[in-house]
Amino acid sequence: MMVLVLIVAGLGVVALLMVLFAPHIRKYSAGGACMSMTRLDGKTVLITGANTGIGKETALDLAIRGARVIMACRDVEKGEAAAASIRRIYSKANVEVRELDLADTSSIRAFAQHFLREVNHLHILINNAGVMMCPYMKTKDGFEMQLGVNHLGHFLLTYLLIGLLKRSAPARIVVVSSLAHNFGWIRFHDLLSQGSYNSGLAYCQSKLANVLFARELARRLKGSSVTVNSVHPGSVCSDLVRHSTIMSLLFSLFSLFLKSPRDGAQTSIYCAVAEELHSLTGKHFSDCAPAFVAPQGRKEETAKKLWDASSELLGIVWDD
Repeated sequence: MMVLVLIVAGLGVVALLMVLFAPHIRKYSAGGACMSMTRLDGKTVLITGANTGIGKETALDLAIRGARVIMACRDVEKGEAAAASIRRIYSKANVEVRELDLADTSSIRAFAQHFLREVNHLHILINNAGVMMCPYMKTKDGFEMQLGVNHLGHFLLTYLLIGLLKRSAPARIVVVSSLAHNFGWIRFHDLLSQGSYNSGLAYCQSKLANVLFARELARRLKGSSVTVNSVHPGSVCSDLVRHSTIMSLLFSLFSLFLKSPRDGAQTSIYCAVAEELHSLTGKHFSDCAPAFVAPQGRKEETAKKLWDASSELLGIVWDD
């Protein structure tokens, strides 16, 4: 009985301390903030997965800076609701919603075809959309969902829009990755997890693929005035963890230590607008500062091999 009383008392003390120090914990958890005052008047921005979370917050920030923001979303209805929300916050926001399903290459190609026909310039591309730790499922083209959406879908989208980005230079590409890339390995012998599947490891592989893609694309675009950088947004309170009961529980228990979507969007915004990054490319950022890249994310040979494998899966050939 005494042990139970002590446990309850201890939990009470911890809860009290968390309440008392909540403002300080939140301030620490928020991480770095983008301090750039750069305006984007006359600039066009494309953000995938912009209807929720950090994508929506990124869209809001860049719209306030004067950009024309195109929100590419799988669910157009949710996208329109997000756009309406942004307009309520900033009435002058120039935001528009277009349908894009990164789990379907025909949707990606249709999106790009319409985009290139109707949009004359593209100055910032933010590959933000993603799925995390979902049960094993396949995209419309038979790719494992996490690699298919997080990496291959954005790989194809970027390929289809790279010409417009070059013509609009100076331009920037921001690839949203994760700290999880540290725990990822590119399983070339079973890239699409057909032999075995672990949702966590598949997620880590897709996030490592993001880092490798950004670095290899940056290498190939040297001299084009199009920069490419990857970012870790931090541990953000969002619905990204909805497929994992354990992660959802942990995020609920430790919500005080998580970033808000607005906080999580800061590094994406920083890489999109910061003046000092105008010529910096092929780097990885977190909390609006250069961040550590795992050894497996720095291997040029692995990046090239993944590039070739991805191109083959998608049936495309990049111009070097």
